[in-house]
Amino acid sequence: MVADKGGERAVSQTVKAQLALRDLILTGSLSPGERVSELQMVDRLGVSRTPVRMALVRLEEEGLLEAIPSGGFAVRAFSEREVFEAIEIRGTLEGLAARLAAERGASRTDLQTASAYLDAIDEVVRREAFDVDAISRYVELNAQFHAFLIDLAGSQALARQLERASALPFASPSAFVEAQSNAPEAHHILTVAQDQHRCVLNAIERRESGRAEAIMREHARLAHRNLELALSNQRIFDLVPGATLIRRRVRA
Repeated sequence: MVADKGGERAVSQTVKAQLALRDLILTGSLSPGERVSELQMVDRLGVSRTPVRMALVRLEEEGLLEAIPSGGFAVRAFSEREVFEAIEIRGTLEGLAARLAAERGASRTDLQTASAYLDAIDEVVRREAFDVDAISRYVELNAQFHAFLIDLAGSQALARQLERASALPFASPSAFVEAQSNAPEAHHILTVAQDQHRCVLNAIERRESGRAEAIMREHARLAHRNLELALSNQRIFDLVPGATLIRRRVRA
């Protein structure tokens, strides 16, 4: 029992270190290219070396850090192309998940659950004011719907790959929601996204696997459009999670 509690504390400290370190990276407190060492983070985060070491390894696996030959890690920077590719990979995997879900077939209960998520999203999208509360609610429901579709695929291997692909902050399904909420096209983009949600669920219900996959891949490409919008507008770009990690090319 004592050993179990000790293990739980170790996990808790690792998670604490991982979340704190990720926050330092995403907020720009640690800059792209900046070296990150165990001892430095022990002092900064106030946890012991073992949790810090594990947190550094996990963030390397997520893609936010990279190991350097001289030892330790450095904060990664991403080109615009790499960000677009990360979104494309996530879309490809989600498309495969939708295909598998359609091939397996979804129970009536599962379809009702998925539909309930979409009904709740409808309520948010119909709001006149897309304020902070609405953004938070949309992000929550959107993440739940996407996660539920992945569950319907019934593939743990695919779920693990998708978790890895979505770990980068700008590659997740809701990465650009807060940023795009300040754009004039925001309501239209969310309406289109919600229509695609409905269409992919319909394809899964009808067991149209090819259609389900195509819709889900197209759905991910909305994030491409949102990224292009953010890259052309500094005010919107600053709201993108992990924006400080993206190397923007010079625009005329």
